[in-house]
Amino acid sequence: MTESNKNKSVNILLIEDNPGDVTLIKQAFGEGKYLDSFIVLTDGESAISFLRKEGQYITTPRPDLILLDLNMPRKDGRDVLAEVKTNPALKHIPVIILTSSESQQDITHAYNMQANCYITKPFDLNQYFKVVKLIEDFWLKTVKLP
Repeated sequence: MTESNKNKSVNILLIEDNPGDVTLIKQAFGEGKYLDSFIVLTDGESAISFLRKEGQYITTPRPDLILLDLNMPRKDGRDVLAEVKTNPALKHIPVIILTSSESQQDITHAYNMQANCYITKPFDLNQYFKVVKLIEDFWLKTVKLP
């Protein structure tokens, strides 16, 4: 872990509507090491309220990292990404798109909106864990988060 990440807790916002994916992601991240760091929201409207610190989210900590699915109810991940990356108070938060979409249009749009990376969820369980472990190793152990 980098010196800057070692001494602080990391708040991870997971915006994902599939309960199975939520379970897999949380299990794969540090084999439980980061479980207390996760805030899970299942739709884009809740995510926007959380990020704006509105209503029930007024006292919640700002996330250090966002894992974002694109296809969600109420407001999709594309809208959430646009909100994050166009808001001066939020745009510095790294956003990792973790989705089932392999659409070139989605990939191009995500990078045009300043997503930090785009990852398609593998269908193979071992590959899924491997991908999440790579995210953990890079974003929580290698880079310096703001």
